[in-house]
Amino acid sequence: MSRVAIYCRLSEEDRNKQEASDDSGSIQNQKSMLLQYSMLHEWEVFNIYSDDDYTGSDRNRPEFKRLIVDAEQQKFDIVLCKTQSRFTRELELVEKYIHGLFPVWGVRFVSIVDNADTAIKGNKKSRQINGLVNEWYLEDMSENIRSVLTSRRQNGLHIGAFALYGYRKDPEEKGHLIIDAEAAAIVREVFTLFSQGYGKTAIARMLNDRGIPNPTEYKRLHGLRYQQPKQKNSTLWKYFAVSDMLTNEIYIGNMVQGKYGSISYKTKKNKPRPKTQWYRVEGTHEAIIDQDLWNKVQSLIRQRAKPFTVGTIGLFAGKVKCMNCGYTMRSSKNHGRHYLQCSNRHVSKESCIGSFISMDRLEQMVLKELRRLSSEYLDKDELERNIEFCDTLKARRQKLVKDMDSYQRKIDEYAKGILELYMDKVRGIISQKDFVSMTADFSSEKERLERVVNDSQMQLAELDERIFAGDNRQELIEQYTNIQHLTREMVEILIDYISVGKRIPGTKEVPIEIHWNF
Repeated sequence: MSRVAIYCRLSEEDRNKQEASDDSGSIQNQKSMLLQYSMLHEWEVFNIYSDDDYTGSDRNRPEFKRLIVDAEQQKFDIVLCKTQSRFTRELELVEKYIHGLFPVWGVRFVSIVDNADTAIKGNKKSRQINGLVNEWYLEDMSENIRSVLTSRRQNGLHIGAFALYGYRKDPEEKGHLIIDAEAAAIVREVFTLFSQGYGKTAIARMLNDRGIPNPTEYKRLHGLRYQQPKQKNSTLWKYFAVSDMLTNEIYIGNMVQGKYGSISYKTKKNKPRPKTQWYRVEGTHEAIIDQDLWNKVQSLIRQRAKPFTVGTIGLFAGKVKCMNCGYTMRSSKNHGRHYLQCSNRHVSKESCIGSFISMDRLEQMVLKELRRLSSEYLDKDELERNIEFCDTLKARRQKLVKDMDSYQRKIDEYAKGILELYMDKVRGIISQKDFVSMTADFSSEKERLERVVNDSQMQLAELDERIFAGDNRQELIEQYTNIQHLTREMVEILIDYISVGKRIPGTKEVPIEIHWNF
């Protein structure tokens, strides 16, 4: 008897749930349908995997991931779904699992409503068309949501999941913010203290000494929605919390949104957007800070701003963390020398041991360790004889050729798909209108890939010229085995991050841990 794994998914929360742990009505209906189908075919149900409130483009669905692990271990013979879109809406995952890994693992895929079945020859085309339709659905849905959100932003409506510290979401009017009196008082105090000459770190320390919870902790204590902090000591005020507050226009009644934008509808990752693309609408809600105080604070910030100079001061920027609290260490300058220090020791008396090290000393410690690794693992003479320093170029060439092969296979697949659709049109299986609709994206994607291949061929010719020109191995050996000073580029390439501890009492030694990228 074949063993079947039933997979169910629902993308929206069911309002009829009695409790959060209950399965939604739709999930129950899916289970019932799939169990009956299994009984009809005399399949033994191995397990039921159910993801409620997850979209078909979410690759981190817990039950989906568990299903894949069990499939790889060949715990069952069949995956059964209501529709192929319940399993995934991404064509990439259709090809990866349904057409790729499942056959390797000996797992058959069946979906009832759209008649997808990997055991039926000639069924692959319909599964691919299903995958394309689902992919287009995702893209269209993303564009529709983006359009709605853009419209709301342009109208000055708040669309964020969390209200800014000092405000709460208006329960009577969606998209409107109202003042949270208790938090707003702290916001006014921060602006006032800064206008009186107090620094951002000093303000953070004053709030911490009085036991004032930071914005995240305040929201947690008051049962408000908040974003889970990533660093330790998350209940403390920090320099950056004060700094961000002092430049946020929402506190003067202006709605500013869209500072970050999604990379693609296929990922939840965001990237910063230029200020010219932000959505800014004035006078959308009651201000906490009056215009005169705001203008004074902005003027002080401009006066105190220090121009960034490329060089030693930015050598380890963002790469050094406190060994005790994990907080990123900040640069400072004293008597012409640059230092790195953990700012936590300034914001609270008991928050951190206060890691501290000079930039010059840290650079020399990193160089010393690099030289030790070079002498321990590298034979310079052997290196000079055998290593070809155009290996990097050759690796790039190899990857480019591999990518070009992949692009060409996809071009061939699209050409074959267009031909198969044409034959279906000739046989009367699909209409002329359906043929035009289905082949439009095939053709445009095929043309795009052909352009990519042409560009890649030009890159390939350039790489071949550089490889043919030879190498400068002696010069490069000297460069990387006799380094006198680090550059920011070297730090980026070689180092993931460095942990710095507190100076060992009675000595001048500062413990460090270097986490390399190799």
